[in-house]
Amino acid sequence: MGNKLYVGGLPYSATEGQLQELFAAHGTVESAKVIADKFTCQSRGFGFVEMGSGSEAQKAIEALNGTQLDGRTLVVNEAKPMARRDGGGGSGGGGRSGGGRNNRW
Repeated sequence: MGNKLYVGGLPYSATEGQLQELFAAHGTVESAKVIADKFTCQSRGFGFVEMGSGSEAQKAIEALNGTQLDGRTLVVNEAKPMARRDGGGGSGGGGRSGGGRNNRW
């Protein structure tokens, strides 16, 4: 098991400090990150915690998955690598439409 955890269901008010404090009871926290919207800078309600070892990560999952934090149920599991987004590429060009000096009178 890896030592990086996904933490979902976070209250939107949760900070990285709170996340670190919550997980520190279950082992060494290498890093804690709350993911924020890049435009509004508001929390998106999830984050990632990197524990010191795989066994500490497993302990944290067992202890915290399904627990409540500020009225929200936490989902804690092993973080999976982000899937590649092979989304079709560019817009494909297309023809030019309208405009120009195309007067016929």
